[in-house]
Amino acid sequence: MNTATSEVTEGHLLAGKVRYAQPRHGFRSSLEPVLLAAAIPARRGQRVLEGGSGAGAALLCLTARVGQILGLGIEQDPRLVEIARRNAAINDWPCLDFSAGDVTALVECGPFDHACANPPYNITSGTQSPDWSRRTAKEADASTMRTWSAALARWLRPRGTLTFIVPPAALPAALAAFAAADCAPTAALPFWPKDGHAAKLLLLQGVKGGRVPFRLHSGRVLHTPSGDFTPEAQQILREGAALEL
Repeated sequence: MNTATSEVTEGHLLAGKVRYAQPRHGFRSSLEPVLLAAAIPARRGQRVLEGGSGAGAALLCLTARVGQILGLGIEQDPRLVEIARRNAAINDWPCLDFSAGDVTALVECGPFDHACANPPYNITSGTQSPDWSRRTAKEADASTMRTWSAALARWLRPRGTLTFIVPPAALPAALAAFAAADCAPTAALPFWPKDGHAAKLLLLQGVKGGRVPFRLHSGRVLHTPSGDFTPEAQQILREGAALEL
């Protein structure tokens, strides 16, 4: 890895089950990729495609839970691709691969059993972030949800799943985008930062060619009043439990 050690921080995910480095500055992973990984219904040996894979957190956490998968992460930032490859190597998971590129311009990369993303969702207006990695990770235009859904769904097998984690404000666009990509939305699950607070994130899942009625699950509370993770959140974020959608 050519990235200087001073440019990354070394840490872990899932209470030490995953060794994880990420950039010291710019876009850094939060809870989203760990929650996303928990919701992907992959089985050992299946192929999983992630758009906007960053430093690899979601595919790393999914592999820690499921075992060996064949994972491909597509990321625009070559620096993050380099870090993700190192993360896969240091965890001894050669089954994970990361490639620099535009998720909307993929060619000859399927088929996959599952696809997922934490897509850009902040519609750009006014002053943009001066940090390129933050802009590409979070800032979107009105067509982004549609183009990302179509691009990822294109490479799914019939009955394959498409899973996004988005803020509630992006749900209408995501629902329409999944439907347009022939991945009928089957389930959504909101997350509340604390009991009584408005949800800030939700998981949305669809099935390619599916016709299952949509289901809104009861949500999960992430933090206690004191700010600690709730026992249920700890099972997901530290013990690697699955979220059944």
